Amino acid sequence: MRSIFKACDVRGVYGRELTEEKVCRIGAAVATLLRRRGRPACILVGGDVRVSTPSLKAALVAGLTECGAECLDLGTVPTPVFYFARQHLGVPAGVMVTASHNPASHNGLKLVLGELPVTPEDLGEIRGMAEAGDFEKAPGSAAVVSVADAYARHLLEATAPWHAPSKEAPRIVVDPGGGCWSRWAASLLRDAGYPALSIHDTPDGRFPFRDPNPSVPEHLQALREAVVAEGAGLGVAFDGDGDRVAFVDERGRALPADETAILLIRHLVPGEPGARVAHDIKCSQAVADEVRRCGGVPLMERSGHTFLKTRMIRENALFGPEASGHYFFRALSGGDDGLYCALILAGLVARAGAPLSELARDLPRYATTSDIRVRHTGDPTALLERIAASFPGESVCRLDGVRVQFPEGWGLIRPSVTEAALTLRFEGRTSEALRRVVQEFVAVAPELGPWIEPFANPSSRPRPGSTRTP
Repeated sequence: MRSIFKACDVRGVYGRELTEEKVCRIGAAVATLLRRRGRPACILVGGDVRVSTPSLKAALVAGLTECGAECLDLGTVPTPVFYFARQHLGVPAGVMVTASHNPASHNGLKLVLGELPVTPEDLGEIRGMAEAGDFEKAPGSAAVVSVADAYARHLLEATAPWHAPSKEAPRIVVDPGGGCWSRWAASLLRDAGYPALSIHDTPDGRFPFRDPNPSVPEHLQALREAVVAEGAGLGVAFDGDGDRVAFVDERGRALPADETAILLIRHLVPGEPGARVAHDIKCSQAVADEVRRCGGVPLMERSGHTFLKTRMIRENALFGPEASGHYFFRALSGGDDGLYCALILAGLVARAGAPLSELARDLPRYATTSDIRVRHTGDPTALLERIAASFPGESVCRLDGVRVQFPEGWGLIRPSVTEAALTLRFEGRTSEALRRVVQEFVAVAPELGPWIEPFANPSSRPRPGSTRTP
């Protein structure tokens, strides 16, 4: 089962890598581990809309209850609702069956064992127990609970200071993509006073409408067209389980996550001098620069929910953007919620009394590539060590893979946490600076040149988010 255990969660192709039998064993391992650690036997369980989720969730509950867990089944819910339920019900442990933004053929498990996110060491211990069958059988139970109404009240109360007067509220087009926010998001936005209409608003775990990853602008073509056609002021798109969010302005332009982060930083940080903002290692340098300009303290962290949220909690950070479209807030106990973020941004647009495109017009924009994924099935350690040793030590960050700082930009190479691939990303303060950064990187890793050099040339740049094989 080694391949399905990632740095932050469990994930794999359903039926081939991730099966009911494996999930049942993982459930048994989780329940056993919690009992050995003296934790309460009560465990929350939720699931997304994927076709494989009901049978996997049933297998999970079977494994949990066979080893003494008292399961509270939330049914089909967005991941942010799952996280809300933990606090609302006072149940620290839980398992969410979801593959987040991955394709429909995938599924997975997001695990929570306590107040802090699960660690790679926790996952390693669970994997070892599941593979060895190291379980302690005991009678358990399962019951169905609902927190939908409580979540709705909480969301509207938590975002109330940001709600716009009805005459200023922008019209919003919502695209849940057939995912977990289908039939939820548009209704809650209307409850908050925003005229909202929706597309792709029927839950469908096959994701026939669009890819469940909203961070790629090409996946948002229907939303971009709908925003313009409807004369809306804002478009909002969610990923499959609802924790990621992407935005489209009134002209139909998809905002990069870095731009959204900077807009939020400009409105959040000045109100708290010295506020800490955790950002992942893939964010543009413009994000850290803006935090400092607004009087805050930027904190670079590894990419991944576990690492960003843990840093948020430990540093009591105000805000935490991730380049993939996750936005973490201290107001959510360090957590992320795509719909909460959408309500905050909608309020900013309304308060400004100006179109979103105008608010974004003066944002700093550096020349940044999208994620470049190069399939790599072997051990990348030697390659990473060679790259790290080729540059001055003070310019190399080993927080996550290898990140090299140059005078006018940076380059990053890191093993992917979700697939057998290397993820690369490059940035320069100008397009010419970006080309120089890529050239310096390729000079020490020429075998990567054919796959990364095209990204430094806008005229021949491959489709964002594509995975290439050397």
